[in-house]
Amino acid sequence: MALSKDRKTELIGSYKTHDADTGSPEVQVAILSERINYLTEHFKTHAKDHHSRRGLLMLVGRRRRLLDYLKMKDAQRYADLIRRLNIRK
Repeated sequence: MALSKDRKTELIGSYKTHDADTGSPEVQVAILSERINYLTEHFKTHAKDHHSRRGLLMLVGRRRRLLDYLKMKDAQRYADLIRRLNIRK
């Protein structure tokens, strides 16, 4: 299992924009990034797991679309999220 309930709650608490927030773009991108990092590590030992690789590519695409949306709506929130998650090099 890639993401435990405790870890997901921790991510939501860390990236939420208000008290009842569970679905803002920041929270969604943080959760997707955690799953992407887990799968990236998984592929270091399971190079031929092509089914999971397709899932990874789908997650990366979903995260990309959410980041594009956030950049279009509020560039400052986008920049802060990129910096906090350390996504761009």
